[in-house]
Amino acid sequence: MSVEDPGTDGELGVGMVGYAFMGAAHSHAWRTAPKFFDLPLTPRMRVVAGRDAAAVAAAADRLGWESSTTSWRDLLTRDDVGLVDVCTPGDTHAEIAIAALEAGKHVLCEKPLANSVVEAEAMAAAADTAAERGVLAMVGFTYRRVPAIQLARRLVEEGRIGQVRHVRAQYLQDWLADPQAPLAWRLDKTRAGSGALGDIGAHVIDLAQFVTGESLTGVNGMLETFVHERPRPASLSTLGGVAGEGTGPVTVDDAAVFMGRLSGGGLALFEATRFAWGRRNSIRLEINGSAGSIAFDFEDMNVLHYYDAADDAQTAGFRRIVVTDPSHPYTGNWWPPGHGLGYEHSFTHQVVDLVLDLAAGRQPAPSFADGLAVQRVLDAVERSAAERGAWIDLTPET
Repeated sequence: MSVEDPGTDGELGVGMVGYAFMGAAHSHAWRTAPKFFDLPLTPRMRVVAGRDAAAVAAAADRLGWESSTTSWRDLLTRDDVGLVDVCTPGDTHAEIAIAALEAGKHVLCEKPLANSVVEAEAMAAAADTAAERGVLAMVGFTYRRVPAIQLARRLVEEGRIGQVRHVRAQYLQDWLADPQAPLAWRLDKTRAGSGALGDIGAHVIDLAQFVTGESLTGVNGMLETFVHERPRPASLSTLGGVAGEGTGPVTVDDAAVFMGRLSGGGLALFEATRFAWGRRNSIRLEINGSAGSIAFDFEDMNVLHYYDAADDAQTAGFRRIVVTDPSHPYTGNWWPPGHGLGYEHSFTHQVVDLVLDLAAGRQPAPSFADGLAVQRVLDAVERSAAERGAWIDLTPET
């Protein structure tokens, strides 16, 4: 398979590395996308890689992959694999993605792009070099593909809320609020890079910049770890538990709070925590502009709230827009109006956009450069917290 042709006979052979939570979500997307969308290339789920032979073989059977392997490097030599999908912890992203790009494979890599700015810079540089040969890469900020988020971006682009004044972005979960919740790989800095900041904060950083079309020019923030030791589970869990006896150290942040300034002059506030009891997966984004506001909460993901400051004072208020009509992004390929979509659909939309871009030979978005931009924000917040809330300027060199 040549790097100029991502598919063979109208197909795109996919090899995936990792098969747990994200691997299952990505597998569902690869299976589903060609059944609901007319794609120029048909994804073929060729092979999935994992370290445990029996477990990865069972996952291949369960998730719909044709074969399995215990070495991700096998994917790089297979002529029937044109794209490598990286669904592993962050400490492996750089090695796998760079090797795949150098082998002439397109790459889809889960977020955050890497565990450090240095790794992300190397990945972005490898993607730039590969693009010169027609080999393309994308980072998986899937919440961009929620129809209500796409509509929000459209309204901002059209000037419907005017100049952006304020952004408030939160990602709130509660799966670690119980101090007896078991130790998992996401709590190990060597594997995850950071805690709530990188795991979920990265998403709202990307969403804020994506919807506003602006970038963060500086930040200051705080990080906190509330529970420093957690019990080791008796066996590996679906969350990647670190099996063993007794307790183990938590080496990442449990919560992150920071503020920033946008390139257009607006102010932004961010919060990411896995200690918000009752908030299972609440991504909240509110943007106030000079002419109106938009507001979104992923726990009501099919709805966007929009306020037009020009409305008559007697009837002014937020409009509740149910984003399920055929005129809304992506939704015309699914169900009749009012029949809501779910979490998994954003992954399907990601596959659709990626395949369309590969077939057209254009750079998919978000690119590795976009992933690097988010990584620089994460790094700046960590440095700010280490310096007791010092203001950290963000430039292309930081």
